[in-house]
Amino acid sequence: MEEVKVPNPGESISEVDLASWTVSEGEYVELDQVIAEIDSDKATLELTAPHAGTISLKAEEGDTIEVGSVVAEIDTSAKAPEGAPKAEAKKEASPEKEETKSETPAKHETSHAAGHPSPSARKLMDENDVSANQVSGTGKGGRITKQDVVNAMAAGIPVDAAQGWGGSRDQRREKMTSLRRKVAERLVSVKSETAMLTTFNEIDMSEVMALRSRMKERFREHHDVNLGFMSFFTKAVTEALNLFPAVNAMIDGTEIVYHDYADIGIAVSSPKGLMVPVVRNAEQMSLAQIESDIKRLAIKARDGKISIDEMTGGTFTITNGGVFGSMMSTPIINPPQSAILGMHNIVERPVAVNGEVVIRPIMYVALSYDHRIIDGKESVSFLVKVKEMIENPSKIIFGGKDPEEVLLGL
Repeated sequence: MEEVKVPNPGESISEVDLASWTVSEGEYVELDQVIAEIDSDKATLELTAPHAGTISLKAEEGDTIEVGSVVAEIDTSAKAPEGAPKAEAKKEASPEKEETKSETPAKHETSHAAGHPSPSARKLMDENDVSANQVSGTGKGGRITKQDVVNAMAAGIPVDAAQGWGGSRDQRREKMTSLRRKVAERLVSVKSETAMLTTFNEIDMSEVMALRSRMKERFREHHDVNLGFMSFFTKAVTEALNLFPAVNAMIDGTEIVYHDYADIGIAVSSPKGLMVPVVRNAEQMSLAQIESDIKRLAIKARDGKISIDEMTGGTFTITNGGVFGSMMSTPIINPPQSAILGMHNIVERPVAVNGEVVIRPIMYVALSYDHRIIDGKESVSFLVKVKEMIENPSKIIFGGKDPEEVLLGL
């Protein structure tokens, strides 16, 4: 028997949560086959088989396990079943095993697991607005498995509009993941350990929207990536950080650490919650390079493939609540950084231009900052500079100055 131990996901991490098994008890696994997903307080990682053989599971889904602990054993003397597909064994075997279990559900009626979904089933249910009372659990102890949800959806889930969303008097408790616990701790610490303030402004998006509309097809054809607003904001932020370095700094004990580079964290939503992958040296990148890197990191975060290194070390963060319809918010600083920019939705609003009321696409923006290191003048001036560059995109390539000023050396 060869032991399968929890690897060390990164520095300062001592325990992880076993999110889900991707194999079954007694299943034959191949070398390097993914056998489980584990959640740390920073990322979701895949656990692979270090040997080929028959696996014996030593931990349950949802367990909190110390790094280095044994979670499974593999009998390396076992031979692969003849003609059985290797990587797909779990997917094809699961329905058959679950069908077998469903034949004798009475054995599990009194189990506390009855009616509770596994992590993978919960994810699928949340994505499709399926409630637990609409699915019959055939897993161990009556637990709802992912295949149960798939089967229920395939059979058609009855919906009666007159009955609302089908609520009941039931309650359920779910253990917080390591990532969610860490996020909660960090948010509370930011509130109690920083002098956080937020300043607001509004941006007329007319010019950048017109530029994007004119050039997006050529941009995509030339760079093989879509042109979005995030790259404009990221580039404008890097130029503004150069003008106001305190916004790009952080406190370390009794010292202020200034950065001669801009590593921009881009908050993205993932199935595991909010993650903030970092675009390194964004100040050196073109719009196309920024868009490409954001796309790469967002896909990795969505698929749970992003590494801890790709989410650490940022100097400033941008979060876009506008994609969810947010009009205004006060984003919370991502420690140990000292500031964060919040983008919001674009709405046509009446504004005064040259003494006349006109309709313009307006975005409200918010800068939350640590007042211990950033003065009000710097925070407001920083946000105004970002506003000026977005409203006049040509300023972005001239360090926030008008092209004429650069030409004249002013």
